[in-house]
Formats: sequence, C-alpha cells, structure tokens
Amino acid sequence: MLDPSSSDESEGELPPEDEPPVKTGKPIKKSPKPEKTSDAPRTQTKEPVPSPADADKTEQERLKKEEAERKIKLQIYVFVLRCIAYPFNAKQPTDMARRQQKLNKQQLQVVKERFQAFLKGEMQIVADEAFCNAVRSYYEGFLKSERVARMVQSGGCSASDFREVFKKNIERRVRSLPEIDGLSKETVLSSWITKYDAIYKGEEDQRRPQGRMPFSAVSELILSKEQLYEMFQQILGIKKFEHQLLYNALQVSAKALINKREALGFPCDFTQEKSLTFKNEEMKRAINISIVMLQLQSEILLFIFFCYFLDILTVKLCKSLWGTQGDFTTTHPLPVVKVKLFTESTGVLALEDKELGRVVLHPTTNGPKMAELHKMVVPKNSQDVDLKIKLAVRMDKPPNMKHSGYLYALGQRVWKRWKRRYFVLVQVSQYTFAMCSFREKKSEPHELMQLDGYTVDYSDPQPGLQGGRAFFSAVREGDLVVFASNDDQDRALWVQAMYRATGQSYKPVAPTQNQQNCRGGNAQKDAPVSLLSMLYRQGVEELISAMPCNFDHASLFFILQKHTLIHRMNDSFSCLGWFSPGQVFVLDEYCARYGVRGCHRHLCYLKDLMDFSDNNALVDPTLLHYSYAFCASHVHGNRPDGMGTVTEQEKEEFEEIRSRLLTLLEKQITHFRYCFPFGRPEGALKATLSLLERVLMKDITTPVPPEEMRKIVQKCLEKAALINYSQLTEYAQIEADSGQASPEKRLEDMIRLGELCMEVLQQNDEHHSEAFSWWPEAMGEHAETFLSLYTVDMDAALAVQPQDSWDSFPLFQLLNNFLRTDSHLCNGTFHKHLQDLYIPLVVRYIDLMESSIAQSIHRGFEQETWQSVKTITNNLPSVPLPRVPNLPLNLPQMPSFSAPSWMGPLCDSNNGSATSEDLFWKLDALQMFVMDLHWPEPEFAKHLEQRLKLMASDMMEACVKRTKAAFDAKMQKSCRSTDFRVSLSVCTMFNVLMDAKRQCSKLCVLDQGQEQQYHSKIDVLIDEAFKEMISSLVSKFAAVLDGVLSKLSRYDEGTFFSSILSFTKPGMDLADTYITFVRQNQDILRDRVNDEMYAEKIFDQWYNSLMKAVCAWLTDRLDQQLHVYQLKTLIKIVKKSYRDFRLQGVLDGTLNNKSYETVYNRLTIEEATAAVSATDGLQGITMRDSDEEEG
Repeated sequence: MLDPSSSDESEGELPPEDEPPVKTGKPIKKSPKPEKTSDAPRTQTKEPVPSPADADKTEQERLKKEEAERKIKLQIYVFVLRCIAYPFNAKQPTDMARRQQKLNKQQLQVVKERFQAFLKGEMQIVADEAFCNAVRSYYEGFLKSERVARMVQSGGCSASDFREVFKKNIERRVRSLPEIDGLSKETVLSSWITKYDAIYKGEEDQRRPQGRMPFSAVSELILSKEQLYEMFQQILGIKKFEHQLLYNALQVSAKALINKREALGFPCDFTQEKSLTFKNEEMKRAINISIVMLQLQSEILLFIFFCYFLDILTVKLCKSLWGTQGDFTTTHPLPVVKVKLFTESTGVLALEDKELGRVVLHPTTNGPKMAELHKMVVPKNSQDVDLKIKLAVRMDKPPNMKHSGYLYALGQRVWKRWKRRYFVLVQVSQYTFAMCSFREKKSEPHELMQLDGYTVDYSDPQPGLQGGRAFFSAVREGDLVVFASNDDQDRALWVQAMYRATGQSYKPVAPTQNQQNCRGGNAQKDAPVSLLSMLYRQGVEELISAMPCNFDHASLFFILQKHTLIHRMNDSFSCLGWFSPGQVFVLDEYCARYGVRGCHRHLCYLKDLMDFSDNNALVDPTLLHYSYAFCASHVHGNRPDGMGTVTEQEKEEFEEIRSRLLTLLEKQITHFRYCFPFGRPEGALKATLSLLERVLMKDITTPVPPEEMRKIVQKCLEKAALINYSQLTEYAQIEADSGQASPEKRLEDMIRLGELCMEVLQQNDEHHSEAFSWWPEAMGEHAETFLSLYTVDMDAALAVQPQDSWDSFPLFQLLNNFLRTDSHLCNGTFHKHLQDLYIPLVVRYIDLMESSIAQSIHRGFEQETWQSVKTITNNLPSVPLPRVPNLPLNLPQMPSFSAPSWMGPLCDSNNGSATSEDLFWKLDALQMFVMDLHWPEPEFAKHLEQRLKLMASDMMEACVKRTKAAFDAKMQKSCRSTDFRVSLSVCTMFNVLMDAKRQCSKLCVLDQGQEQQYHSKIDVLIDEAFKEMISSLVSKFAAVLDGVLSKLSRYDEGTFFSSILSFTKPGMDLADTYITFVRQNQDILRDRVNDEMYAEKIFDQWYNSLMKAVCAWLTDRLDQQLHVYQLKTLIKIVKKSYRDFRLQGVLDGTLNNKSYETVYNRLTIEEATAAVSATDGLQGITMRDSDEEEG
C-alpha cells in the first residue's frame, strides 16, 4: 500500500507550516471549549411574546453565532487541508477490520417481505419441511422481533448479523436431527445457508446489475487525497466552491513561500517535487485542451443568417418598399455581414450599377430579432448624406452551443488579461463542456477552458478591474477565473448555463439588491491587481495566513473529531463508533502536527461515544475499553513506555467520564436484552462486563474484588428481571387489572405469557449466558427473580379457577417441561412452588378418575351386550379425554369419557367389548397423562406410578371375573345338539381376556419390565380363566358328539332297535350334520378370536376330546361288529374331522395321537370285514385317502 504522502492522484500540494506565510493577517481568537448540552427535559413556561426589536436582535445574534461557527470550521478545514496535502507522520492504517453495510428500516421491511413470500411458496426455491420450519421459526422469532427493529434503528445491524443469527439457529436444529447415511450435517448446513442467501437477496436483486459504488461505500478503503478532501468537506460542511478558493489561496501562498525561501537561501527540496508536479499538471491540462480542440473541430459550429431587406429611407426617396430575404451559412461565431445598396444605371454606356451605400453588420445569436435602421456609408460625392436602411438580422445557433455573449474575463491559466471577449459555451460530448473565446471571422477558438471540476458562483465586484458590472467566477483547485457582464440578467443566464455544464452539487444563489448595496464599494480605477490580492479581499487571507501556534488546537480538535464521528455514525456502514482508515489518518496527523495530547483526544472521544450511546446508538464496548485504558494509563501514571503526563483538567475530566461511564455500563447490563439483542454485536456483552471491571479498578494494577463485581452484576440483573417482565406483559397486552376477565381468559393469558417467559429465558441462555459465565449463579437468580414476578400473576389466575377444573394442567406441563431441563431452575424456588400448587390437583384428579372408572365397570358389565366393536368411538359418549403423547391436552370432565379419533392406533385390538375397551383405554390414557406430567420430584412420581399400577390391577381383575361369570352363564344356556354354534359374544369374551393379558404387562407392571409388586396374581387369574373357559367350550363340543354317538348306538347288535332299524336304509345326514357343525364352529373361532395361539389351543383340546370320545365308544363295542351305517358314519366323521383340524393348524403329533391310531385301526378292520360280508358294500366310503371323495 502506497504512503498517502506519495499519492500520484493528488493535484496541487499545500505549503508546510513550519514557516509563516508571506503576509500574516490578524489571527483568529482562540475558540472557547464547547459546552455539553443537557438532554434533560425543560420545564415549559409561558414566555412573553418578544417585541420586533428583540426578535431582530435575537436573529442578529444567531446569525453572528452561526458566522463565528462557520469561520471556525473554515479555519479547521485549512488545517485539515495541510494535513492531507503534506502528512508528516501519519499513514492510513491497513490492518483495520472491514465494517459491514448497515441495514435500515426499508431494507428490513424488504427482508421481511421476502421471507414471508418464501413461506407462502411464492419463491422458486426448493426446500424440505425441516428447512421451512427453520425459516418460519427465524421469521417469527427474529425478524418480527421488536428488538431487531430497535437494533436496526440504532445503526448497529448488518446483513452479516442476520446471517449469523440464522446460522446459529439452524446449527442447533441440525444437531438434533438424526444421522442420515451418505449425508453429513455439514452438507445440510451449507445447503441451508445457500438457500438462506437466495431468500435474503431475492430474485430481483440477483438479476439487478451492480451499479457504481457510492462515495460512502468506499470509505472503508484506502482513500486518495481528493477523496479525503471530499470527505472532510462533508464532515465540516464546507462547500466545494469554498474548498477550491482555500486550496487555490494556499497554493498561491505556497509559491510566495517558495520564493522567500529561495531568496533567504533555504533549501527547497520539496519545491522541486512541487514544481515537477506543476509541470505534470500543466502538461495534462495542455493534452486535455488539445483533445477538446480536436472535438470542437469535428463539431463544426454552423450558423445560419436570415437578412430581411425591408425598406430604405433617404432624404429624397420616401416609402420605397420591397421585401427580399437572404440566407447565409457560416462556421464563424462572430461573422461580418456586409450589405450594399445599388441602383440601376440608366445610361447606355454604364456597365455596372451605381452603389448608393453600404453597411457592415456584426450579428450574434443574442442580437435583436426585430428590424432596425442602420446608417449606410455612402460613396464620395453622393447626394444622399443621411442614408439609412432597415434590416432584420437573425442568427440561429447550433444544438451544441449552449450560451454565448460578450464577457470580461481574467484567469490564471487562460485569459490572463482583463479584457472584453466573445465567449461561447460549447457541449463537446455528453458530459464534457468547454468555455471558448472567439475572435471575428475565426472558426476556431482563440482560448478555451474545459469545465470539468470547476464550480461557478456569483461574486462581488473586484476592485481594480475596469469594465463589467456584474461579476461571477469559476474556481477549481489550482485555478480561478473571474468573469463580468454588463447587467445582472446576462450574468444570471451565464451562471445557470455554466452550473448545468459543470454538474456541481452546489447551486449558486444570486445576491439580493440589499446584499449588493451592503457590499457596495465603487470599483477602484487602479491598475489590475493580482489574483492573490483578490483572494485576500474575499476573506481567505485571514484563514490561510493565521499562525497555527495562536490557536487552541485542543478545542479545534474536539470540534473536528465530534463532527467526524457524527459523519461516521451516519454513513452506510455499521461502524459501532470506529473511524474509517482515512479518518484515522487525518486525526492522527492533526494531533501529531498541532500537538494535541493523546489523553485529551481519547477523553473527547469517550464523551462523544457516550453521547451516542445515550441516544440509543450502538457503540462497540471494546472501543470504549481501548480509549478508557489509554486515558487511565495517563491518569494513573503507568504507561507501557514509561512516559505519561496528565493535566489537572484532564484528570478532572477523567473522573467525570469514569462516573458517567460506570452509569452507562450498568444501564447497558440492566437492559442487556435490548442493548445487545440476540447476542449481537458478537461478544459485545462480554466486552461490556470486562470494561465494567476495568472501570471499577481504583488504579491500573489493583484488581477489583470478585465480590464487588458480583454484587454489581447481581444488582443489574435484578433490575433487568423487572424490566424484561414489564416489557413482556406490555408486549402480550396483559392488563395489570384483569380482575374483571373471565377465569378462562385469565388462564389463557397465563399460558400465553408463560410461553413468552420460557422463550425469553431460552434466548437469555442461548445468546447471553456465555457472557455471564463467570457468575452462573447470578443468571440463575435473575431467572428466579423473573419467574417470581410471573408467580404473582399465575397464582392470581389459578385462584379464580372453578373447583375440580382441570384446564390448568397445560400450564403445569408447559412450565415443568422447561424447568426440569434447566440445571439452574430444576427444583428451584419457582419450580417447587409450582409443584406445591399442583400436587393437590393431581391427587384429586386421580381419585376422581379411580371412582369414575370403577363406576363405569360396574355399570358397563351390567348392561354389556358383548357385541364386538370395530371402533370404540362409535359407541361411547362424546366427552373430552386426558392427553396422550404428541396430542393437545384435553382433560376429562367427570364421570364419563369418550375416545377421540386417535383411539384406533392406541388400542391393539378391535373386537373387544365396549366396556372392556373403554376400561383399557381409560387406564392407558390416565397413565400416559400422569407420565406426561414428568413430575420432577422422584418420590412423589414413584408414588403416582405405584398407585396407578395398583388401580389398573384392581380394575383388570374385576373385568376378568365379570367376563368369566358372563361366559359361564352363556355356556349354561347353550344347546347340546349339532345346531350349537359358538356365538359372537363368546368370541368377544375370549378377546376381552386376551386384551387383558396384553394390557397387563403395560398397565400393571412397574418400570423396567419387572414383575409388578401389587396384585401379581392377575396373570394367574387370567390364565386360569382361559383354561376354564376353553374346557367349558370343549365340553360343550364333546356333549354334541356324545349326542351323535348315542344315535349311532341304536344300531348295536342284539338291541331291540337294531332289528327294526335294519330294515331301513338310513342316509349320511347324521355324519354330514356333525361335519357341518365342526366346520362352522371352526370358522367362527378362527375369524372372531383375535389371538391365534388361543384359537389353536381350543382346536387341540377339541380334537383330543373328539378322538377320545370315538375311541371310548368303539372300545365299548370291541366284541361286536359295527353296523354298516355305524361304520360309514364314523369313517366319514373321523376322516373329515382329521382333515379339517389339520387345515386349522393342529400339528401332526396331536392329530396322530394314540386315540386316533386306535380308531383308525378299528375302522380299517371293520371296513375290510364289511367289504367281504356285505352285499352292497360301503358305497365308496373308505378310510383310504381318495381324491374322488366329496368335500
């Protein structure tokens, strides 16, 4: 990086100040130190109306004061010009941190609209649900926050801050997501940040081309001298015109100083460089003028003249009228038009017409357009002595000619003599204009001046310049041109034309008649004076010739630094009070050049920074720390370099600043949520606490006792709790006197306020806890104090709730879920108070639940129809229920319940009875509700769990017993014939026991899957009930088979009925009826009994019972031969039953038991005997397997 003193972009250099100028004017008096203005509100009193004289006097005093302040700023700017032009020591720092562009209110609104458009799906950005949720949380919690609006208003917020807050939020979210194979969390974060940038910039900004960077946007870079001049013109309110006058005057003064040095024999090394600079500038200007001349030649000025010859008036001729028009074209801005008048010669020998007279005209574009009489020059011996001709001459100007006319001019580089010339303002190109002077009958300008960089303005009459009445001037660094016209109107036209051509920001204002009279002064009729004397008479002499040693530079620097800081805080960067590199360079050079003490400089800096902080502007506490430490090292006499001095005044100011700074820091810590919202600027709160510790130090070496620091922080956080809660209640729009509101409304307000309180505490922990990491107990006490304020409102709202109302449980769950995860707040003061409030409610709630469930069991089983239900919600009354996981809390109103739409997924079966399903669901919902409370106190939580398990065991035992009793009663009423079918109610009873078996492990067993300690007999009770019910059902099936076998016994040999029945030919109806009975009951049990294991148990016992009965019946007839009808019936029953039970899943070991083998062998032998002895055989019925048999 080049040193600023060697910049090649600078034009002229200003003189050094080690020697006084040639002429020393009267020095400006030392300006008094500006007093601090108080921000306290003033008492409004009725003041008497001032008289016109008093008002005029007040106005004059105000004008004088403004003039004095203006003069001080001009003098400061003179010193600044010298600092920039010839820096002795300072250089622009290159190691300063780059500042980000700040956001304003309009940009914040645009960002909100873009994120809202994304959430509405109006942007073409592909995103998953997780990213949308993150953006929604960012929009609702951050962008819409009032604290963000305040941060933007304070000027300390940038796009980088917005991005960092979003990044921190998504990092927390992404860490909580499960791992995905092939996709790392870093990739997810990078993708989300890219999408965030696309949303933030918007589609329009991405398509918009980047324009030219404004001047305020380059202030963070290393600036050239011209840019530094422009910056401090804005800082001190110096007009461009004034800067050019001062710059030119200082250059003239520099030339005089160089001449004096050479005359006295001083070395002038720096003048050689300056002379070379002047030569280079002259060469550049010559090149520019040559370029403009070429452009002018290519843009030929084309003038058209229209001359109307109207009539001629002579002494002898009267009213000779004729009309003739002549058109001419020329490239001369000042043409010469000759008009001759001839008469026709009547003589025979005359060869030419006779000339009567001639006239020479000098038309211009500003000449009169009406016809005028012109006196003609007549030939010698002409009789018409007073001959006149009336002509109308009009000259049209080309488009690139903006203005023209005669002016007096005097300049340094062109028009070096004061004389009247004809000037034309020419537009050479779109942005290039030139002031050209022309001579008669010349198409090229004699001299010209390119108007780039010039500033035009009205000026006072210049003494010693003869000719011209209305003056104006064009000035730039290193040049001044004075113009004069003959009247004010012509001057105004010229000034406006040149103002438009230069493109200057300063708009010239014409002086009024009073000002002109006040200025007065007749032009001296002396010889022309030099430009230097002209400038001195304009008031610049006093500024540039003032001796720097005659000024109080401490006061001047205070003004300079204050205005620089104001300019810096109002630019487009989020500077937080840090100066730009160019500003640091100028301020350092000023202090080194004019002897401003460093301690005084930083004391003034601290005052200005604290003024901005008091006005809610964001100032970096690290910057305050640097300046304070610098001043403290001087005051306490412990400089690192071993040299430190301090004045009494500086010491007094330091103590005053220390007291004020201590108050400011305590205020910022108290309002930490609003001074440092969302932890921005990063590390600012921690730096504030560090600065507070430094300010509390009595000297630079003795540390602050930790107890003292802790007490101050604790005191600030106590105040912060009250402020934060007050702001929160105001934001939530909860009135202090809400006694007239309904209990439901007050409870709703408390839940909403509780959510906001949790959000505030979470934000404090996330964004500010690191800064208070030295005092973790202080943050815990702050949270308890904050919640204690909430306790008052919460207790008042709960006190008005009706008795046995469970609507307040959501409030407990909201608060408890937050408190139990916080190590500082868990089982703290507020948490214990919350538990004490809700323990009676929970106990009362469980008591009523137990009574209600017992009553519902008693009533339900008395009225039970044992119909299977597909969905419980079709059969239960519609009453709110307790909450289950991931569902909104909705507590019951005693004594009835209903199942919501999520009941289906909750229950495992769908074929139980209404009463049993209601019971199981109630027990499960109650236990889930109590589990969802997450009671923080272990002993009471264990007590609740044990009581609920005990209650579930009692209720389930009652359900099993009532179901078993109903089954026995049903079996007693059923028939014993083959018409018997297992009813749906019987299947429902089986299902009820199966559900009880399944629910027992969940509802009646304590945690960790251990055996339940209370009512462990419930499992045994259920198993015994199953066995008895299966045995009872199988006995019913056996009784039916016994009826069939008893009918077959009629055909036994030797009985009375056998001889009678032998004459009949019975069919296979008995066998078919029994087979149908078996198959239909098998299908019913298979379809209606939910548990396949228990269905197979029924089939196994049924099959064994069937085979044992047939085997016993055959054993009783071992010595008898079976009747053909008996044989055919038994073969069909045994064979079909074997196949049917095998199809139902009975294993081969059970199917081929000993009873079956005995029956099979006996029936095979009987089949062989019948085949030999019987005449008609068995009609195809056989024990052998055959595919031709009917099903």
